[in-house]
Amino acid sequence: MFNFDYYNPTRISFGAGKIQDLDKLVPQDAKVLVLLGGSSARKTGTLDEVKRALGQRESLEFSGIEPNPSYETLMQAVALVKAQQIDFLLAVGGGSVIDGTKFVAAAAMFDGEPWDILLNWGANVTQAMPFGSVLTLPATGSEMNNASVVTRKALKAKLPFRNDLVYPQFSILDPTKTFTLPERQVANGVVDAFVHITEQYLTYPVNAAVQDRFAEGLLQTLIELGPQVLSNPGDYDIRANLMWVATTALNGTLGTGVPHDWATHMIGHELTALYDIDHARTLALVLPALLTVTKARKREKLLQYASRVWHITDGSDDDKIATAIDNTRNFFEAMGIATHLSAYNLGAEAVDAVIAQLQAHGMVALGEHQDVDLAMSRDILTLAL
Repeated sequence: MFNFDYYNPTRISFGAGKIQDLDKLVPQDAKVLVLLGGSSARKTGTLDEVKRALGQRESLEFSGIEPNPSYETLMQAVALVKAQQIDFLLAVGGGSVIDGTKFVAAAAMFDGEPWDILLNWGANVTQAMPFGSVLTLPATGSEMNNASVVTRKALKAKLPFRNDLVYPQFSILDPTKTFTLPERQVANGVVDAFVHITEQYLTYPVNAAVQDRFAEGLLQTLIELGPQVLSNPGDYDIRANLMWVATTALNGTLGTGVPHDWATHMIGHELTALYDIDHARTLALVLPALLTVTKARKREKLLQYASRVWHITDGSDDDKIATAIDNTRNFFEAMGIATHLSAYNLGAEAVDAVIAQLQAHGMVALGEHQDVDLAMSRDILTLAL
């Protein structure tokens, strides 16, 4: 196992009715900006519940943060923060709203061009506003980590950043808030969490038994409960477990002391930026193809994945790996998520376009070995056609 430092300051308030905890979690004298996505928080009554919990605190609202939060929209929020002298941010929504709030928290106090935050992966962030979140869509784990991804539409660029200053102070996770989600978003959340785990697990062994077993347990939970949530959408326990899996998948615990991949995400980001495909769906497009192309490098962990997660015991080692990859693809398809670019009417021209974007953004040495170059990325995308 690698040496590591583990830090996570986010307080989690979990369960039905927990939005009322805002009264003790948000400073009494705070001037709050509530950041929202579309209209769902208003329609479902979640925003009214948030307002009641905030009580007499002065608050304003900023809505319109996109599913892939755009730099252009977020800079409008930054301007509002400065004009109204806001001193606390509250994200109410899914991972995109929380990601966007992290950027606003950093950009509002950044001395310089805020896009440089993304260009420098957040290393140049030295201060950020305090903020919390009310999670309504479990998927990204953004509610308990220090990472964010922002899209700049004008440049067709989708870039991540991370910094310890943008951990949420707290996050409220109420599983009942997920009952009204469309099936598409529920399925996206399951697949997003699944790939977050594999990015930290399907690499190479470093004798990290705790992290491995944790990852395998989370993957098995998603495989078991993913189809169940589609057939039993009103089951609280299923919703609660999936919400907590999505959070723990990317709160740093299972990723400590082990190598990470993230090539699937970097390639997927370009597909979203170019073609506006849902983030989770780009991951489902890329991962099975990536595992196939890199199976020699990932052989030991793929065999462990086949045995411990999918319980595959028959056949040669090569057969076991192939079956595990097939099972992964079939799981995504069973969740209603396509795993081929052709399902989005994309062909070879999309491969060329994504490769050009990867090159433009310096994504030329990806993966746990930094050996996923442009040629290998092309092979992955070609296999995903």
